[in-house]
Amino acid sequence: MERKIHEMIQASPYEVHLFVKNLATNQFLIGHQLEHSFSSASLIKVPILLAFLSSMEDNHFALDSTLSIAPNDWVDFSVVSEQRLTQSTVYELLVWMIITSDNTATNVLIDVVGMDFLNEYFHRLGLQDTLLQRKMMDVERLAKGIDNCTSARDMAHLFTRIYQQDVLSPAYSKLVIDILSRQRIHESLRRYLVDDIKLAHKTGGLDTVDHDVGIVYSSAIDYSIGVFITNVTNNEQARQLIGRLSKVVYGELVERKEGM
Repeated sequence: MERKIHEMIQASPYEVHLFVKNLATNQFLIGHQLEHSFSSASLIKVPILLAFLSSMEDNHFALDSTLSIAPNDWVDFSVVSEQRLTQSTVYELLVWMIITSDNTATNVLIDVVGMDFLNEYFHRLGLQDTLLQRKMMDVERLAKGIDNCTSARDMAHLFTRIYQQDVLSPAYSKLVIDILSRQRIHESLRRYLVDDIKLAHKTGGLDTVDHDVGIVYSSAIDYSIGVFITNVTNNEQARQLIGRLSKVVYGELVERKEGM
């Protein structure tokens, strides 16, 4: 598997960062460019999810609490904006932020707890390269080179903690996995998998990056996988590559073992 994966990476015109981790043994099966920092795109929404739930626990804030949404909060790529919502429950915003990568929901949640709190929480969680420096769709800051970033190493650590359910209360830990498992964007890791698998994951993409990272639950093995592609010139091509890499890993770790 490892040789085939590296051959596919070498044949790619893009920069590929990748990890595969056995979650039962907590061992990396494959790690490629783990420590290189890159634009996180919407992957940043996963640690935001954990940070916000942590803040709710600390401040005894209920999931059904309602938050106000001003019309000037509405941004593109948002079902909240499409509905012209002026208020929403915290639960709905958290779900939309992950399953449709809603940018308005994300920005409203960022405003509630603040960037400083979020970055401090990321650090306490053990994330070394993950930094929130701009809100979603802030093209002015992005044009100045101010972007949100992470690394394959950080995403591997984050999803290990999510799998172990040792960060939040049992109820909120299960909620995180439930929300990630309801993801509606399936153009990458799940793209070429015919089995009806449980995949708790999050995608992220901009014009020059495409990412997908998550946890595959199966009877053979539970494993985490993250594929992060930078210097992209064709997003569809990049998502196809993620799908092919995912299929190779799934075939080796799940299909081959289940067929024994």
